[in-house]
Amino acid sequence: MNDSIIHKINTLGGFTDAVNPDKTFTENWQSIRFNNYLYDKDWDVYGIDEFYRNHAALYKENNEKFYNDLTEHYFSLHDRTYGQYFFKDWMFTPFKPGSEDYEELEGLVEENELKKTVEGKEMDFVCIFYSYGYPDHYFVCTTDPDQSNPAVYGTDHEVYFDEIENEGSLEEFLDRFMTKEEFREVVKEYLQGKLGE
Repeated sequence: MNDSIIHKINTLGGFTDAVNPDKTFTENWQSIRFNNYLYDKDWDVYGIDEFYRNHAALYKENNEKFYNDLTEHYFSLHDRTYGQYFFKDWMFTPFKPGSEDYEELEGLVEENELKKTVEGKEMDFVCIFYSYGYPDHYFVCTTDPDQSNPAVYGTDHEVYFDEIENEGSLEEFLDRFMTKEEFREVVKEYLQGKLGE
């Protein structure tokens, strides 16, 4: 995992203290921790109107505290559906004999067909994110030839691995997410526009 990716993960709120250049990508990914969700730059301000209605008095009394509370709420591990992405680190090994997932895709997806899209010797995957959007699962092949910046693949539970798209490198993929500061600016712009400020 390259330094740029580690920096991006840290900027997005991830903890990378256990990442080590001597480990594989999968080992490093499984050592990362997030105590927050992520929002992509196309996020559609889900739940902001409700949050404002519930905290309108605070917005008027102490605007700074309103935005701090809002940001902390959205970047906590809450149970609300706001269009967020969830960090994941579980393995999916549908073609590995003896694995828990072995033959899960049997009759649906052929390994040779998957290899036309996915780079890697073996079709073993680590799920890196889940979302409410389409596609809703994002994977990295554990045998990707570039362990420092592997390709990310997106697929949806409706067409699990039957339809799979290359989403670009991990570094490019992480660029789609907002930092807390960027998130706050998006919300501020939205509310100021809505309230005519």
